[in-house]
Amino acid sequence: MKKFIFLFLLLPVFGMAQSSKDNGKQLKGTATIYASRFNGLRTATGEVFKHSNLTAASNNFKINSWVKVTNLRNMKSVIVRINDRMHPRMAKMGRIIDLTQAAAKLLGNFDGLLAVKVEVLDGLKID
Repeated sequence: MKKFIFLFLLLPVFGMAQSSKDNGKQLKGTATIYASRFNGLRTATGEVFKHSNLTAASNNFKINSWVKVTNLRNMKSVIVRINDRMHPRMAKMGRIIDLTQAAAKLLGNFDGLLAVKVEVLDGLKID
């Protein structure tokens, strides 16, 4: 009976570990910059998109996750919040994240495509 109670008490702990499955997740791939035509439109979170914010779109990470994006050419990094989804066609083209102009500038002002590493930051989630 004591073993059963002990296991029963541990179930919520294991459940919490499962709910944050993206924590520590890392991906390497290609980053792009949002097109200017999206400025002023609503994102998946309902907020208005602005190129001056440090936000990004991705289909690989949960909405409202905070991720660190590192430029693999110069090792500069920026922390952005995922607040939108990319068009599925972009994922088929190998894109893993779409950044605002402000975020791109902090990574070294790239034009077009950039090789990056993206990693979820533990403890910086908004539910």
